[in-house]
Amino acid sequence: MDERDDLIQALTDHNQVERLLTCIEVSKTLVTTFDMESLVRTAVERINILIPASNWSILLLDPDTLELHFSVAVGVELEDVKDVRLKLGEGIAGTVAQTGEPIFIPDAQNDPRFCCRVDEATGFITKSIICLPLIIREEILGVIEVLNVENANFFRERYLPLLTILADYVAIAVDNVRNFQRLQIASFIDDVTGFYNTRYLTWHLERLVAQVLREGSQLSVVFLDMDNFKQVVDTHGHLLGSKVLREVARVIGAVLTPQDSLIRYGGDEFIILLPRVDKGKAYDFVTRLRQTINASRFLTDEGIHLAVTASYGIATLPQDATDKQTLLRLADQAMFSSKGRGKDTIVLGSPQPPNTPTD
Repeated sequence: MDERDDLIQALTDHNQVERLLTCIEVSKTLVTTFDMESLVRTAVERINILIPASNWSILLLDPDTLELHFSVAVGVELEDVKDVRLKLGEGIAGTVAQTGEPIFIPDAQNDPRFCCRVDEATGFITKSIICLPLIIREEILGVIEVLNVENANFFRERYLPLLTILADYVAIAVDNVRNFQRLQIASFIDDVTGFYNTRYLTWHLERLVAQVLREGSQLSVVFLDMDNFKQVVDTHGHLLGSKVLREVARVIGAVLTPQDSLIRYGGDEFIILLPRVDKGKAYDFVTRLRQTINASRFLTDEGIHLAVTASYGIATLPQDATDKQTLLRLADQAMFSSKGRGKDTIVLGSPQPPNTPTD
């Protein structure tokens, strides 16, 4: 019999048919999920319903480093294995990721392919391993492992067909999420500067505000607008004006941390998001940024050596505002106050008084 016949035979009794139907419903949920966090959460919830195993994991292959990392770890703390990386060919998971062939090992400790690094990191003792590749279009995306099942032979006969189906759909779901992320990232990039655009601001700020409020931390927003930029365009033309914006963005980007975001808001305006940064630290950061921009020269490869300045406004959540609209408005108003004070200055936003009408 071929694999299809084996699958049909394994699913002949009533309970197995019920499990297959549930598996199909789970698979539908997986492939209609488009962010990795939701995919992981759904996989944990639904696979736990279908597969009677207290220890299992999903490891995804990083396409850049070609290393496996834990995306799901059931039965151990994910925190204990989040820094573990397995090379292709390393351990059972690495071997399956390298060959694309499933592996069943009833006695892992005596198998020369077994890697004990995860056990050492967690204190877990691996006895048996069932490991399947996650493959789509002949590309290996990772592996799914089930460890220490009580009756390995019974599990293989009764549940391995379901696990095989789930592995296929998890692979499809991971591929969908990654493709969606690539498209999403492309749609979030500003054509002129190569940094983020307002579409990203709308998407990211809503999530960031919710996270900051949930954590009880702070979020500072910086509005900056180039001073006298129309004069730059009138003197040097639109193409070189765009080049100045691109070079200014690079100067700003060079002083940001990985958690910060730079957004071109439109024209010659930029927004900087500073998560977990209070107003005092934001002011210190903008002071340094202002000094850096003022000391820089632009269009130097054109032989121009242009000096530019900017006006800055800062507002902080939750000190000044508790929602994204008010936060942005206060930072914007502070920036316009900076313009009114003679430009090339920094103004801190103030909380809106109670019962003040909004625009």
